[in-house]
Amino acid sequence: MKQTVGVVTLPVADLAVSRGFYCEGLGWSAVFDDGDVAFFQFNGFVLALWTRSSFERDIGAASVGSGYKMALAHNVASREEVDRVMAQGRSLGAKILRPAALQPWGGYTACFADPDDHVWEVAHNPAWPVSEEGYLTYRAGS
Repeated sequence: MKQTVGVVTLPVADLAVSRGFYCEGLGWSAVFDDGDVAFFQFNGFVLALWTRSSFERDIGAASVGSGYKMALAHNVASREEVDRVMAQGRSLGAKILRPAALQPWGGYTACFADPDDHVWEVAHNPAWPVSEEGYLTYRAGS
């Protein structure tokens, strides 16, 4: 199996609420939205917001319960940008799980949860450059 990710799917309770959070709130644009699933093109992968019932039907399993099942990281170029993104999330009603703080490894990070409790880490790692397009360059040992 190649170490790649093409699509990240987040099952959501109410697509309209999630669409409002991501589109109207964060300013994102869906490349496809049929009312059951919405796709967002990112830098090298696609994020899907899919109604939980359709997702569960598709995978053939019921939900394993509530709680935090994964975290997605949004890397930015500065500490100020971490603070700006967190303020934006807070203004949209996101749950602040961990306020922005300096980390022992030299970065500056924070975490919030969206309306369906999907965890987003907002991170600035001064050792990992972020291109204008949002591509992150991993550097070993940093």
